Amino acid sequence: MANKNFDECTSFLIDDGLFVGRVARLDNVLKTIIHKHGYVKNVSVALSETTALAVLLANALKFEGLFTLQLQGNGPVSTIVADVTSDGKIRACANYDKEHLEKAWALRKNEGEIEATPHLLGTGTLAFTIDDGKNNYHQGVVDLQGKTLEECALRYFKQSEQIETMLKLFVEIPEDEEGDWKAGGILLQRIPNYGGKNMDMENIAELKNEAEILMKSLKKEELFDKNLSLQEILYRLYHANKLVITKENSYEFKCRCSREKLLKTLRGFSEDELSSMLDENSKIKAKCGFCSEEYEFTIPEILQKLN
Repeated sequence: MANKNFDECTSFLIDDGLFVGRVARLDNVLKTIIHKHGYVKNVSVALSETTALAVLLANALKFEGLFTLQLQGNGPVSTIVADVTSDGKIRACANYDKEHLEKAWALRKNEGEIEATPHLLGTGTLAFTIDDGKNNYHQGVVDLQGKTLEECALRYFKQSEQIETMLKLFVEIPEDEEGDWKAGGILLQRIPNYGGKNMDMENIAELKNEAEILMKSLKKEELFDKNLSLQEILYRLYHANKLVITKENSYEFKCRCSREKLLKTLRGFSEDELSSMLDENSKIKAKCGFCSEEYEFTIPEILQKLN
């Protein structure tokens, strides 16, 4: 029986391996992240879209460890970060200036309009980092240029990886605050020297055009239909294109913060610096930006850990 759950990414091949693809959709992961933070709607949309893109990109790369997608800019939203581990754990957060955001809203001609993610970030960068946990890092960076996050990501693949890539992202906004957020997307790539070795360029161009038309025919309502599995959606799109499902990954929210990690960070401060962090109850409070978990420490506790 087909698995119709969300929080999944399915990898596939079409046209005898000429194109490698991924399709993903998230709901419980996003619901957990957004409800922990209480972001305003526009920021939640940008965070959801970024997280969906991170899942698609992480699945397009072979890695063990941590994949991080980070958007930085000089706009009302300064940073959006989404982490995806190779064993399916996701966390994400955003930093924004509420006053700056409200001023930007006041200048909008269409009240209530949801701005595209790059508009919220302004001038900045899109970067991804792969950390294998053994002090080995791989990073790619591109200017945040494009009207949509899709355009920004495609620009990276065109400039940095030189891989023919097609991408479509979706976000569904709940009707009320307690509703379910959903995000997802589909990614198609032609990996050089991978498939279609015996085809001429004219045939390849025709197949690419067909694959892209079919990809763009995917509707938000179809992707987020709980009665359809990702496999069924792919079959609807590409059953005539020699579709082969190659892998299925599932995801859940999990933060990697801990008292031990925060203590290690606090050990890097001098006693005078620690004293300046004390609140009226002689406690140092720290809050995780990813999961909003709050921790309390005393200076003796930190110093004891030092010795």
